Amino acid sequence: MAVSPAAAQSDDNMKKLQGMQSTGTSMDFQTIDQTGEYADQLRKNLDAIKLPDGFEISLFAVVPDARHIAVGPQGVATFVGTRKQTVWAITDRDRNRVADEVKQFAPSIDFSIPNGVCFSDDGFLFIAEQNRVLVLPAAEFFYESPDVAVGVVVDKGKLVPTAEESFNHTARVCRIGPDNKLYISLGQPYNVPPEEKSDLYKREGIGGIVRMERDGSGREVFATGVRNSVGMDFNPENGDLWFTDNQVDGMGDDIPPGELNRATAAGQNFGFPWYGGGNVRTNEYKNAEVPADVVAPQVEMDAHAADLGMTFYEGDSFPRKYRGGIFSAQHGSWNRTDPVGARVMFTSLNEDGTAKDTEVFAEGWLSDSGEYIGRPVDVATLKDGSLLVSDDLAGAIYRIAYTK
Repeated sequence: MAVSPAAAQSDDNMKKLQGMQSTGTSMDFQTIDQTGEYADQLRKNLDAIKLPDGFEISLFAVVPDARHIAVGPQGVATFVGTRKQTVWAITDRDRNRVADEVKQFAPSIDFSIPNGVCFSDDGFLFIAEQNRVLVLPAAEFFYESPDVAVGVVVDKGKLVPTAEESFNHTARVCRIGPDNKLYISLGQPYNVPPEEKSDLYKREGIGGIVRMERDGSGREVFATGVRNSVGMDFNPENGDLWFTDNQVDGMGDDIPPGELNRATAAGQNFGFPWYGGGNVRTNEYKNAEVPADVVAPQVEMDAHAADLGMTFYEGDSFPRKYRGGIFSAQHGSWNRTDPVGARVMFTSLNEDGTAKDTEVFAEGWLSDSGEYIGRPVDVATLKDGSLLVSDDLAGAIYRIAYTK
């Protein structure tokens, strides 16, 4: 089959970049205006957001299609993935906690659903695409140029078999674990998958979480029984991996619940597709025997609220009750008679590392009339301890700070 000129150019650019050669890509690449009527309206919309006493929310940046957030460990730039073809780089040069510039990152690379962005502590940016994983050393210091240093962790078409590429549930997320390995979630594409896919999915880690060395070697399936996780983070206190999971659609307004899960070891099974969420059995697998080792969720969230990005709060500017707890974003329901979600949740932990209480932290992106003015996707902590919240509907990053 003939290769298109665009694909040939993309492959040529990658070869040049890996050889530290210039691609000739124009320096005149896309930037996003941070002023004007659109930004002003986004700020006005934030008047509707309700927060606990002492907190304030502001517009940090206008970022089209903003999804998952990776704050650079040097504090130089923040990177934002999308479900399209663009990764954005945000800079706040004067440190007034408002973006001075939002620009396209690495335009010489053709990305495909670069939703998952995550940093290692030593400054390597990993980008988990639909079916490829890249690593960009010193991304915070290459963001000004169209050309970047780049390596391939997982070749295109090797993260999942190409026959399993789908239009559905392809937004990957990634984290570097305390073992210095790369963890990536692989959502399975179905509402409930057919039984004949089970062996393949278990082997490949589809509908689960895989981990590998940072160079892509030593890949293994870390967790199974996960429908579509689009948020995960490690508890800095004990190294446990926590992750959200979006559960089965079409079972009713109030079932099954969304999940916040805790993995304490490799090889654990979290119950899907036998369970659609919580302890609610799926119709398709209601007569099938459930594996004996299924791990129940730590928290059952409102059905169909679409729990996505999450982070452990390691800052010190919020009141003590929030330190060491979990902030998580709910994107909001699409298939519920009365919409729910579009908010940020907070979950505190017990001394033994289990979930304690879950409460609404920020809400108001879903109006009383059922209209969305925003849909939170991810949360991340800035160096000053404030919390960033991405919104792919409005195309924005918000900043929540404690000012009391």
